[in-house]
Amino acid sequence: MALTSEEATMQLSHKASAKRRSAAKRLAKLADEAAGPALLHALRREIGDPRTWETQYEMVMALGACDHRPAVGFLTELAQQPTDDTALHLALGDSITRLRGPQEGFAAPLRWCMEQGDPSLLDGALRAAAESRAALDTETVDRILDFLDPLDPHDGLRFWAAVAAAEWPGERVRHFLESCAAGPRADVADAAATSSKNWRRDQGGDF
Repeated sequence: MALTSEEATMQLSHKASAKRRSAAKRLAKLADEAAGPALLHALRREIGDPRTWETQYEMVMALGACDHRPAVGFLTELAQQPTDDTALHLALGDSITRLRGPQEGFAAPLRWCMEQGDPSLLDGALRAAAESRAALDTETVDRILDFLDPLDPHDGLRFWAAVAAAEWPGERVRHFLESCAAGPRADVADAAATSSKNWRRDQGGDF
């Protein structure tokens, strides 16, 4: 039987990392705002131990899913610390964007992630923007595309951008999607093809 929110919250203190990780995943699925403080407390205890990076990843993601905005400050601090843990930074970019976007607009956290010069942060931010179907202003879209254009066509950072671009304005987006659709990565090409159909419909025109 699946854990209740209360049971999952209690399990965040379990001695086994796998149990703490499954508790965080369950809380993310439940998206229970009341679990936010316990998740933040658990992450503060967990962080710094490279052996439990998967558990840290799930806790960060759960904070975003549970819409615990008081976590933004701590997550931002973590995102500015140098690390080789790209997965954790992807989760940080995702949750920071989910937590800031609805109130500040998604452009603000996306720009912040770009300014850090960390591709993993931006990858997470783009994922959050795509899944939130965030509409962006043309200037922010241009900055994102300026970041992506020099990358190798095989770079996976294009994937979530291709998904998110269905909601983006401007003729430059059409060229970006065309380029991705013709590129060497099947996942990016498929995402771009789907986005192109939605973009064309929303723009009221044809490629």
